[in-house]
Amino acid sequence: MKKIILVAALVLGFAAAASAQPRAIGIRAGYGVDLSYQHGLGGENFIEADLGLSGFSFLNVAGTYNFMIAQPAWTNKGQWGFYAGPGVAVGAGKGVFNIGIAGQVGLEYTFWFPLQLSIDFKQFVGIGIGNGFWAPSSIGLGIRYRF
Repeated sequence: MKKIILVAALVLGFAAAASAQPRAIGIRAGYGVDLSYQHGLGGENFIEADLGLSGFSFLNVAGTYNFMIAQPAWTNKGQWGFYAGPGVAVGAGKGVFNIGIAGQVGLEYTFWFPLQLSIDFKQFVGIGIGNGFWAPSSIGLGIRYRF
């Protein structure tokens, strides 16, 4: 019986901790279109994962760990945030496979209702099978539902 109560308490504790972290899901449009997901890590830092089509024919997956650098108080209606962070990226398409590192710098605005707008710059550097050195970059506009 003690084990059941302990397991139930742990499950409820982990569920409460996971639900307390802010999350956002939406799209990021730049050179292609990405499905974008952000997950807060307690405090202000967050992980962003993007799955999308670059150039509308190249499937890519990128994940970045973003540090919130500044949150200027320009308005009391919402919240601004300036962030940057490193990550990894994998891509494939038309007989090509790429793997590399990624970097992201961005500015976001979260409204007082659950909507978030962002603009960011991503740089990828890596190697590829079928195309050698790989170093694309993109500027993207994002819109996400924050929950």
